[in-house]
Amino acid sequence: MYHALIMAGGGGTRFWPRSRAKRPKQFLSFTGDRSLLQGTADRIAPLIPAERVWVLTGAAHVAEASRQLPDVPPAQMVGEPMGRDTAACIGLGAALVARTDPDATLLVLPADHVIEPAAEFQRACAAAAQFVAEFPNALFTFGIPPTYPATGYGYIHRGADVARRNAIPASRVLAFREKPDAELAERFVVSGQYDWNAGIFVWKCSAILGELKRQRPVLHAAVERIADAWGTPEQADVFRAEYEPLEKISIDYAVMEHAPDVMVVRAPFQWDDVGSWLALERRNPQDAGGNTVQGSHVGLRTNECVVVSDADHLIATIGVNNLLIVQDGDATLIADRREEATVKLLVDELKKRGLEKYL
Repeated sequence: MYHALIMAGGGGTRFWPRSRAKRPKQFLSFTGDRSLLQGTADRIAPLIPAERVWVLTGAAHVAEASRQLPDVPPAQMVGEPMGRDTAACIGLGAALVARTDPDATLLVLPADHVIEPAAEFQRACAAAAQFVAEFPNALFTFGIPPTYPATGYGYIHRGADVARRNAIPASRVLAFREKPDAELAERFVVSGQYDWNAGIFVWKCSAILGELKRQRPVLHAAVERIADAWGTPEQADVFRAEYEPLEKISIDYAVMEHAPDVMVVRAPFQWDDVGSWLALERRNPQDAGGNTVQGSHVGLRTNECVVVSDADHLIATIGVNNLLIVQDGDATLIADRREEATVKLLVDELKKRGLEKYL
């Protein structure tokens, strides 16, 4: 059967001050009234019922995840005792699903992406399940046709097409390329042979667990021990004892880059990883001055700014341009737009100065 694993960990530090330790990015809404996590669950609902959905998040966020997704069985809301990146998260999810469905096909997707239209995403996921049935030992990832030479994304070098379902092609993966500089990114896009790496996967649980066992045997053995203890009185103790010493590594580095049979499904949908505050410009309209506003704002001679505030908190600006201004509760961020990627470093500085109460 088709199962889903939603990865809802991570702190979303680039979205400080709205994203906080108790309320990270995936639980926030950036368009409409549904959070990123809820939007992820909504997209897969027509294909995979809630009883076959697993959510892996931080232990401190299980209650909020359950509140936002009440149809997902509580036993399938898994709270990691500490973050260990996507290899451990995916390995554990696959091991837990395989306990009750050894032949399961698993769709793995992050909780913090915006994907439109949903119908096209569902068409692609249905095609991916057919590819997995045809190539059960292969690992499939989704590639996004690039619309500009992004330097902040990883790229997938596509080889020959091997199959086509629902008018969607699957191709051999020749190589994964990490975030390139501007010149190389331009060459990738112009060549037409590269896609952005979306971090969305489909495979047999047996296939990904087999590759983990071959390439990362220590990690594989640990998640299997956790799965064996699941539902027993020893579950919590085994989970923490086995998970804490695990290598902190992404699934791309741990498995995908060296697996012998990797394919890419070319996505027909629009994708945005909502990686920083400037993503609001792509998701929302601008006013006459080119400003993107969420909240209460009055400006004079204000242009090309991103302004975010609580509904009852007014931000007023005069004679400013190209700023990022974000107020949330007891904290306000003001930054040059060009420094938006530095917000993560600012969060680190707050920790160093003992200002965790603002995080």
